[in-house]
Amino acid sequence: MRLIDSHIHFDKYDRVQQNLILSGLEHSGVDALISVSMDLASCERNKALSKVDSRIKAAFGFHPEQDLLTEKEIEKLFKWMEQHQSEMVAVGEVGLPYYRRLEGRPVDMPKYIELLEHFIIFAKKTDKPVILHAVYEDAPVVCGLLEKHSITKAHFHWFKGDSKTIERMINNGFHVSITPDVCYEKEIQDLVCRYPIELLMIETDGPWPFEGPFEGRMTNPDMMIHTIDKVAELKRMPLQTVSDIIYRNTINFYHL
Repeated sequence: MRLIDSHIHFDKYDRVQQNLILSGLEHSGVDALISVSMDLASCERNKALSKVDSRIKAAFGFHPEQDLLTEKEIEKLFKWMEQHQSEMVAVGEVGLPYYRRLEGRPVDMPKYIELLEHFIIFAKKTDKPVILHAVYEDAPVVCGLLEKHSITKAHFHWFKGDSKTIERMINNGFHVSITPDVCYEKEIQDLVCRYPIELLMIETDGPWPFEGPFEGRMTNPDMMIHTIDKVAELKRMPLQTVSDIIYRNTINFYHL
């Protein structure tokens, strides 16, 4: 099997962990890592990492579960992304702050939506896919923005949402990626059963830790072998067929 981690925060691992992961990629059949960014400093780290190892593919953006950027910081980030657009495979990770609101922290939603729309417009202008953090009630808002700007190359990572939104995403041809928690989370298993195999990718979202059979382990792209195995079981399809389709989906989506 050949695998691609379509969403990992590779720059968040320390140097020893990074070397451990990279040294094991070939053995695990992992050809590439789409390393998403949290902010400008993260963008710079991912760009540097992609120069050291060509298997690391950088995406540039701003994670929404943080304090909003100032106008000057936004201008600086977009100027940097404009200058380095040839060195990124996608705009990401971007989206809306669902978990921040869940924790009861103050959120100026119109400002977050405005910033996200700015990223979506940038993605369209630069002809890059967009990697999205948008779950539950935030997902319809994001779908509306994508539809407004006629964006089809949208990747919803670790998605969770209602049936109506899932159907809307499928109709738009939006991709979703599946994490190792598909091995023990019914919500993710149900999503796999419903979502077309042609629109699926896999990810780790590392270094975010997982439970179940992965309890206590450093999140590593080799965990995706178990993800593929579970997806094949849920889809009632041969393992190699599922692996080949998801690999091809990711290659085509990111133009790798």
